[in-house]
Amino acid sequence: MLAIYKKELRSYFTTPLGYIFCAVFLAISGFVLAVSTVQSQTTDISGYFGVMIFGYIIALPLLTMKSFSEERRLRTDQILMTSPVSVTSMVMAKFLASYTLFVAVTGISCIYLIPISHYGTLNAARTVGCLVAMLLIGMCFIAIGIFVSSLTESQVTAAIGTMAVLLLLACFSLFNGMIDSYVLRSIFTWLSVYGRYVNFTYGIFDIASTVYYLSLSAVFLFLSVRVHERRRWA
Repeated sequence: MLAIYKKELRSYFTTPLGYIFCAVFLAISGFVLAVSTVQSQTTDISGYFGVMIFGYIIALPLLTMKSFSEERRLRTDQILMTSPVSVTSMVMAKFLASYTLFVAVTGISCIYLIPISHYGTLNAARTVGCLVAMLLIGMCFIAIGIFVSSLTESQVTAAIGTMAVLLLLACFSLFNGMIDSYVLRSIFTWLSVYGRYVNFTYGIFDIASTVYYLSLSAVFLFLSVRVHERRRWA
């Protein structure tokens, strides 16, 4: 597992993909911060992180689109399938490599918060809460991207498919105003990735939302394992 993890992490910097992801992520986060906080001269960063959820929908598929689709296209997945490494270890290694890069770039983007101190003192609880929520949401989105990538040989298809799924999950709560059924509204609210983010913006560590994000990640990683288990024995 460690060997695959190192190989995947190294591949982000031996190909343009890793640099493209970093550039896109930092450009989006810088632009969103400038519009949502610096231009408004406020220290309330909850709006910045809220918009960044939708920025993730653009940036994170770039990180995951090659995870398995490139292996399938080059037929190098057959080597992994016949190696002594378990399918679960293979999926987790690729997931952890993507998540490591995501966490590193998220950490770098926190430098953008420094200019906000010019307008006042940042609320520590809110800032930490928002960062925790972003790391959990990023985990979910990467797990979904890994799963979608395992279904196709095309990186473009994997990226577009991931964006579509992420957009749907992020927008579930926005459909509530158009639906009369209380049951459907409750289901959409429960499924919404964006709706569960709100409590973190008040500095509240929402255990239910944390369990939801971790469970959603686990479900999609499990589905990725099942896809490759089926292909291994096909």
